Amino acid sequence: MQYDVVVVGGGPAGLAAAIRLKQLSPEHAVCLIEKGSEIGAHILSGAVMDPRAIAELFPDWKDRGAPLNVPVSEDRFLFLREKSAFKTPNFLLPACFQNHGNYVISLGQVARWLGSMAEALGVEIFPGFAGAEVLYHSAGKTPGAVRGVATGDMGVNRQGERSDAFQPGIELHAKYTFFAEGCRGNLGQQLEAKFDLRKGADPQVYGLGLKELWDLKPAKHQPGLVLHTAGWPLESDTYGGSFLYHLDNNQAAVGFVVGLGYSNPYLSPYEEFQRYKTHPAIRSFLEGGKRIAYGARAITAGGLQSLPELVFPGGCLIGDDAGFLNASRIKGSHCAIKSGMLAAEAAHAALTAGRSGDALTAYPEAFRQSWLFDELYRARNFKPWMAKGLTTGSLMVGIDQMVFGGKAPWTLHHDHADHETLKKKTAAQTIAYAKPDGVISFDRLTNLSFSGTNHGEDQPAHLTLKDAAVPVNVNLELYDAPEQRYCPAGVYEILHDTSGPRLQINAQNCVHCKTCDIKDPTQNIVWVTPEGGGGPNYPNM
Repeated sequence: MQYDVVVVGGGPAGLAAAIRLKQLSPEHAVCLIEKGSEIGAHILSGAVMDPRAIAELFPDWKDRGAPLNVPVSEDRFLFLREKSAFKTPNFLLPACFQNHGNYVISLGQVARWLGSMAEALGVEIFPGFAGAEVLYHSAGKTPGAVRGVATGDMGVNRQGERSDAFQPGIELHAKYTFFAEGCRGNLGQQLEAKFDLRKGADPQVYGLGLKELWDLKPAKHQPGLVLHTAGWPLESDTYGGSFLYHLDNNQAAVGFVVGLGYSNPYLSPYEEFQRYKTHPAIRSFLEGGKRIAYGARAITAGGLQSLPELVFPGGCLIGDDAGFLNASRIKGSHCAIKSGMLAAEAAHAALTAGRSGDALTAYPEAFRQSWLFDELYRARNFKPWMAKGLTTGSLMVGIDQMVFGGKAPWTLHHDHADHETLKKKTAAQTIAYAKPDGVISFDRLTNLSFSGTNHGEDQPAHLTLKDAAVPVNVNLELYDAPEQRYCPAGVYEILHDTSGPRLQINAQNCVHCKTCDIKDPTQNIVWVTPEGGGGPNYPNM
């Protein structure tokens, strides 16, 4: 199947790119594939949205019914200790923590709305189809350039054999292919390696975001309240914090982010999240309420210093596949939308000029002249400062943002990838986590049942090992198997039988967060694309 542009990924970046292309020329043939069972099924974010980018995409977004219905009514920032909380006066908050004019949203709902807008413009959208392979030109004017993608085969059993339900993947060819897979995209990683896109960039660094959606008692619900915390339960040397966003309909999004550069192999991001909810300042909102959904997703947090080259012959990276997220604002959806629009405008110019298969150099050039570049430049030192600990980081971020306005005459860098930071178990302190109470805090497998996660039991495992001996001989021996703790879905277990310890991979539990692909200290775990339509089915996350 031949198109002008194929977009891989149905998040805000991919949908915005497809929409902008059709706005610029209804004649452009645009196809978008999404590995989730529907648009929005794999979308998970806080989220508070800055409407700047969506207003550029649709100036009449309110009249069109965009689901940005809850304006932020109040900002609160708390520093937590185990039993107490200190509220930071709002006049001391840097601008990056102030949300006047923004909206508390479900990004899943926004993605579904963008999907409907894209289809109305003529974009061909195929949910349930995962981009499994990058296709390249072998000859012609652009040998070696990206030619498109192939979707994964369906109906292959665990042994790699075709079952009665077998359906071969489809090749989608395009003049340009946009990769918008989100954080740690499988094909994006391959493209970064093939075209050496990370040359000269800092290592990418990540956070793991965990989220629950709650129905609150009406008396405790404050529409538009945006509450962030730092401090307890994390140690001061571990980057992370929380959010509690009050939506409409008496609902609230409760979440916790842990920087994946943490050093203690005994730390469990999931258990830290559950522990956080027991703090009196947070528990008071949740008591009498009901948790109705759960999920987790890694986020890129490296910022401007960690962006790879954005273009290569025949395609480009957009959204979180590239790393467009403003960690200081805890926002990425407006960045993703803007990046998709910039790429679309570059592709439109190229297609109008009769080009194909070359590098869309106008895209990174436009990015460098955009408000998005300026915003990420002002935020560039946030994550490196916070990596130095809560006290030092908070002080220096305050100076960076409030004294220099984000334009200090220095740029800090990320020195290590997240998989390089774990201490050996002999140098680390074990952490005792309390048993969940089943009311405010929950065990992983119970919470997993609220994610809608499902994979065909007989499909090939999408969590693969380069060396089957490493989990026991290295990870267990040196780090006490940290994959048991960093996975938020109970995928990895160390089991003991008569032949000794072994790693059990429960791939059917996977919520596609990509944490194992990021944090595994030996980079022995490789996440590959599962059969389309599998994974979580988030309602309004």
